[in-house]
Amino acid sequence: MAAEAREFEASQRTGIEPLARLNVTVDNTHLDGLALRDLPGRRETGVMISRLQRAGATEVMTATEDSIVHTGDHLLLVGTTANLEKFQRIVGTRCDHDLMKAPGAVSFRRVVVTNRKMLGRSIAETGLDLLFGVAVTRIVRSGVEMTAVPDVRLQFGDFLHVVGDPKGIDGAADALGDSLQALNQTHFIPVFVGLAFGVLAGLVPLAVPGLSSPLKLGLAGGPLVVAILLSRIGKIGPLVWHMPANTNVAFRELGIALFLSCVGLGAGPKFFATVMSFDGMIWGFSAVLVVMIPLLAAGIAGRCWLRLNYIDLSGLLTGSMTDPPALAFANNLVGSDSPSVAYATVYPLTMLCRILVAQIMVLVFFH
Repeated sequence: MAAEAREFEASQRTGIEPLARLNVTVDNTHLDGLALRDLPGRRETGVMISRLQRAGATEVMTATEDSIVHTGDHLLLVGTTANLEKFQRIVGTRCDHDLMKAPGAVSFRRVVVTNRKMLGRSIAETGLDLLFGVAVTRIVRSGVEMTAVPDVRLQFGDFLHVVGDPKGIDGAADALGDSLQALNQTHFIPVFVGLAFGVLAGLVPLAVPGLSSPLKLGLAGGPLVVAILLSRIGKIGPLVWHMPANTNVAFRELGIALFLSCVGLGAGPKFFATVMSFDGMIWGFSAVLVVMIPLLAAGIAGRCWLRLNYIDLSGLLTGSMTDPPALAFANNLVGSDSPSVAYATVYPLTMLCRILVAQIMVLVFFH
């Protein structure tokens, strides 16, 4: 299990290149007098410039988009290794002078975006470089680190790597919010507004040509579709759809407990009498076949033919059953929430298929 977990974590990092720094000297005379925002290759490579040291100077300064570059200046670049090499060929040559260790009133700080007025704005639209003389070089979103290109739009909970003088960083932090308390607060009004929208969406009839009656998403499909859409939108007016991780886990565990409790209370009074009867044994044996044959077939095919990791396979199987208790068992078995990644990829489609196909079968075969 531990080996499978390590392999899964490695696969999750595939295609995600870590960010690095590179110090370069501007040797390209064609760039003399250009602003940093106008340097060729900036947009194509996504490389950010955090610090600038003038030729012959000893101190560094914050590199904003409007900073003018001259031949002989030193720049500190931030980006992936491949993109840094491409941009370095345009600008000049590498230098051994580390601008991170050079003197100057330049520092950096991680700031979290919690100000609702900033949500949906691109980094360029925030105007942090003009207002506070700072540069945003990196964004960490959902654990993934990327360069802060000007077109990236901010979302609630983004962590920004802000470079500048201490006073400017404090001003940028106030503008962005930088409130861990707000980050950990649960906003119940958006949750219940989303549930209301989901219930209404589930009641909307969906006319399908060839069927005598319209289909409906119901109380399960409606909230599911609306939740996916609202999560993608992120914010509507003052409503922000963000749920802290601890609250998410609490709601999930509570939902599983209530679900199992309702099943137990509903089946409890006649459970043993039904199971011990002849019909009950037939139903129980049929249930074992219905569950085990497809799962074993899919599991063996996925493992032996598709070479799926056990973590992925656990999430896919539990998601294909739309079975939260099975997912909880898989998470406990693995010791992490890793199966939830694969679970989330198949659960929405499977749930919608269950809801709609059942209605279609009734209308086609039993109407």
